Amino acid sequence: MKKQSIFFIVLCLCIVFVSSVCAEKDKSDIRLAYISMHLTDPWNVAVKNGFEAACEDLGIQCICIDSQYKVDKQVNDLENVIADKYDGFTFTPIDPNATHDLVETAKEMGIATASIAQEQDNVHLKYTLTEYDYGYTIGKQAGEWFKKELDCNGKIAILSQDQVEAVIPRGNGIQEAILEICPNANIVARQSGDTPETGLKVIESILQVHPDLNMVVATADSGGLGGYQAMVNAGAVGSDRAVFSGDATEECLAIMMEEDSIYRGTVDLFPYKGGYESAEILYKYVTEGVPDEQEVVYLPYVPVPVEDLLSGKYQINN
Repeated sequence: MKKQSIFFIVLCLCIVFVSSVCAEKDKSDIRLAYISMHLTDPWNVAVKNGFEAACEDLGIQCICIDSQYKVDKQVNDLENVIADKYDGFTFTPIDPNATHDLVETAKEMGIATASIAQEQDNVHLKYTLTEYDYGYTIGKQAGEWFKKELDCNGKIAILSQDQVEAVIPRGNGIQEAILEICPNANIVARQSGDTPETGLKVIESILQVHPDLNMVVATADSGGLGGYQAMVNAGAVGSDRAVFSGDATEECLAIMMEEDSIYRGTVDLFPYKGGYESAEILYKYVTEGVPDEQEVVYLPYVPVPVEDLLSGKYQINN
């Protein structure tokens, strides 16, 4: 009887061991997804590049999807990723209310979830930033130039992202930082323009009314690049003109390095790092289990004035 009992125990242990081995997913079968708000933004492209690089280094599969700044498409993109039973995903929500329930569904199915930049409150991982503080950093750099070079006299246009509720505080941070440094600054316009195309159109329109516009300050390089092109096209260049923004994308840094460029500053939010680490953390959740409490990681941001770029004090990252 004792031998039978020992045999039965050993048999059970073997079954448990074999079952656990069979249940363990092969590394190469793990699939992660990055769902971008829109890939017309160089910052989001850098996140994508970092995400893909991490997945390649980890030896796992990944897919990157462009929601094209459309809430309905992003909802559909998430539905497809969940229906295809991906192991994990990160995304930048366009409308967190529209995607809240989908994230809950994913979590119930055992899918690891994350958001990057703009927040989705119910994900396992928030890789995020404080929007107001980020905007304030952009605005402070712009305001200091405006005071030093123009003694706070001149005209300013702000390219915001006020059509995205979560990003409104970033525009507020820019505006309040400028006004803190130059209380009587003449901000002639604050309009949404966060892609190269919309930034170009908005500043072209403003220049028709204010051809003496001195400074464009954008919540993101993507809009700033369009604003910069509008200024150059109109001949609004020289020592009394400037463009500032945030994200430190390759396109922006390249223009800043051009001779006599009026693109005078950006802020590095390290998007490649954010994409890379988001994939790493999702992989950890998939292989080791999701945390009991939501994890929050903050994107770093470092001002990049043109002087630091040209002197080599600021080193360009991936």
